[in-house]
Amino acid sequence: MKKAFITGVAGFIGSNLAAAMLQQGIGIAGIDNFDDFYDPQIKRNVISKLEIFPGFRLYEGDIRNNQLLERILEDEKPEVVIHLAARAGVRPSIEQPALYYDVNVNGTLSLLEAMRKTGLNNLLFASSSSVYGNNKKVPFSESDAVDNPISPYAASKKAGELLCYTYHHLYNFNIFCLRFFTVYGPGQRPEMAIQQFGRKISEGSPITLFGDGSTRRDYTFVEDIVAGIMASARNLKGYEILNLGNSETISLIDLVRGIEKTLGKKAIIEWQPMQPGDVEITYADISKARKLLNYKPDYPILHGLKKMFEVQGKGKI
Repeated sequence: MKKAFITGVAGFIGSNLAAAMLQQGIGIAGIDNFDDFYDPQIKRNVISKLEIFPGFRLYEGDIRNNQLLERILEDEKPEVVIHLAARAGVRPSIEQPALYYDVNVNGTLSLLEAMRKTGLNNLLFASSSSVYGNNKKVPFSESDAVDNPISPYAASKKAGELLCYTYHHLYNFNIFCLRFFTVYGPGQRPEMAIQQFGRKISEGSPITLFGDGSTRRDYTFVEDIVAGIMASARNLKGYEILNLGNSETISLIDLVRGIEKTLGKKAIIEWQPMQPGDVEITYADISKARKLLNYKPDYPILHGLKKMFEVQGKGKI
């Protein structure tokens, strides 16, 4: 592969993926709209580190702008499109469902149409473990029914998967829909749990935990996700849905204890009731990704926490 096009290139996953691909000599064209979901300067700082690579080109714009996407794809002619741009977050989607639908569903449709019009047909779509909702069967398998999303964000990601299948069926697109399971690591979005907990514990500020601490998540280190995306690009053929997770769960309270141990400081905890849209557990069955991609996550959660906070600088999160 000589060139890829990444949407959401200035985001947490997008920037890590771009850096890894650029280091392997793969040219990257990327688009980002630098929205204010969190401080846009964080994204601009990330982009400044990518711009040192001669093979990197940034386009600032919105994925809902179909004409812009067509021009970029026509000019760049990437071998694969990696669609990471989205409005993220379960709880904010409950407050702004129309915005989430517009960006995540209409934006995905805009990209698919731009690809169709420019003769491109290789796509990796970033889906989410949120599509599983409160699935009672664990671990979650790609063959499980996902017809009961419990947040607008989850519904928008399921809708994106359906659009992808439609374009595979109608236009012979090669598309892998990658269901990410709670990605973390250095540079994680500031509002995400691990980043927020680490920052507040370091400062001596209280952290808020929702529920009784027993909810469990499958946390996936960003380097493992990047490896899974790159393996997907190398093996892209047909239409597949693939879980990319760590296939290991940890309870909320044990996660906090792990962060305490890593930082050497105790947390001040404030307890609140469970929030609408939150699920009780996420847990990835990654046997399909192992078989198709040789996907093997390297970072158990405590190992990943240690590396994350070492890279960011203890107490300087």
